[in-house]
Amino acid sequence: MSEKSAKSPLLKKKAALRPVTKKNLVTYLMVIVFFALFQTLSATGNLKFAYKSLLVPICTSVIMAVSLNLVVGVLGELSLGHAGFMCVGAYVGSFFSVLTEDIITVTWIRFTLAFIFAAVAASIAGVIIGVPVLRLKGDYLAIVTLAFGEIIKSLVNVLYIGKDSNGFHIAMDSAKLNMELDGMVIVKGPQGINGTPKDSTFFIGFILVMLTIFIVTNIMDSRTGRAIMSVRDNRIAAESVGINITKYKLIVFTISAAIAGCAGVLYSHNLTTLSANTNNFGYNMSIMILVYVVLGGLGNIRGSVIAAAVLYSLPELLRGFSKYRMLIYAIVLIVMMIVNNGSYFVKLKEKYSYKFYKKINSKKNGKEAV
Repeated sequence: MSEKSAKSPLLKKKAALRPVTKKNLVTYLMVIVFFALFQTLSATGNLKFAYKSLLVPICTSVIMAVSLNLVVGVLGELSLGHAGFMCVGAYVGSFFSVLTEDIITVTWIRFTLAFIFAAVAASIAGVIIGVPVLRLKGDYLAIVTLAFGEIIKSLVNVLYIGKDSNGFHIAMDSAKLNMELDGMVIVKGPQGINGTPKDSTFFIGFILVMLTIFIVTNIMDSRTGRAIMSVRDNRIAAESVGINITKYKLIVFTISAAIAGCAGVLYSHNLTTLSANTNNFGYNMSIMILVYVVLGGLGNIRGSVIAAAVLYSLPELLRGFSKYRMLIYAIVLIVMMIVNNGSYFVKLKEKYSYKFYKKINSKKNGKEAV
C-alpha cells in the first residue's frame, strides 16, 4: 500500500483548508482580480481619467471601512469619530513628507516613514481617546467619539506650524509664529498643508488594502479575536470568565485607529493641498464610512470591501444622469440595506448557502469514498 493511499480520512480533513481560510482566500482573490483588471485598463489607456482618479480614493475608502468594521462589526461598539484618526494620520504624514522632501530623496523610504509616523500618531490618539471613554457603550460612546472627530478637525483648522533656523514654531494665529525670514510655514490653519508630494499610487493602495484585510482577518481568527467577539456577544459572560473587557476594547480601538491613520496618509499624498472640512475629516465622512460597514454587513470584511468600492464610485458613474444621480444613489442604498438585513433575504441567503455547502461536502465525500 502506498503512503498516499494509507492516509486516513481524518488526516485528509486536517490537511484541508478551514472554511474561514477559504473565505479569506476568496476575499484576497477578489481584490487581486480587481487590481489586475483596472491596472491593465489604466496601463493600456482604456480607462478614462475621471475613473482613473477614483482608484486611490476607493482604496482609501476600503481601508477605512475594513478598519471601522473591526470596531463596529467585530467588537460591537458604535464609533463615529473614525475620520478623526484619518485626519491625524493625514496631517502627520503630510507634515513629515513636506519637511523631509529635500532631505530624504528616496521616495519609497520617505513614504514608508510617513506611514509609520502616521500610524503611531493615530494609535496614540486612539489610546488617548480610548482609555477614558471605552468604559462607555452604545449611544454614549458614539457621542464621545463624534465629539473627538470634530475636535480634531477644529484643532487642525486653527493650528499653524512653521520651521526656521531656530526650530519649530507652533501657534493658533499666523501672526504669533515669530519666525525668521528663512522660515517656512508648513501647517497654515484653515488652508492646511500645501505641496505634499503626490506619492500615492493605485499599486500602493492595493498593497495597503491587502495588508489591512490580512491584519483584520487574522485578528478575527485568532484567540484575541474570539475574546473580542465574546465581549460583543455577551459582555457579562465574557467578564465572568476573566476576559479583561477594557483591555480588548483598547486593543481594537488602537489597531483600528492606526489603520485609519495609514489611510489618511494614502489620502493626503494623493492631493497637492490638504485641508480639513466636514466632507473629508468631519461628521459626513464618519457617517459615510459607517454606511459602508453597515451595508456590507457587520463583521463581514468582504462585504465592507465591496460596499466601499461600489458606493464610493457610484456617484461618479451616475454623473451622466445629472439631477437624478443622488436619487438613484439613495435607492441603491435602500435596496442594499433591505437585501442585507431584511429577514426574508437573510433566510434566503442562509438557505442557498446551506445547499451550496451541502453540495460541495457531498462531492468531497464521494471522492473520498472512491
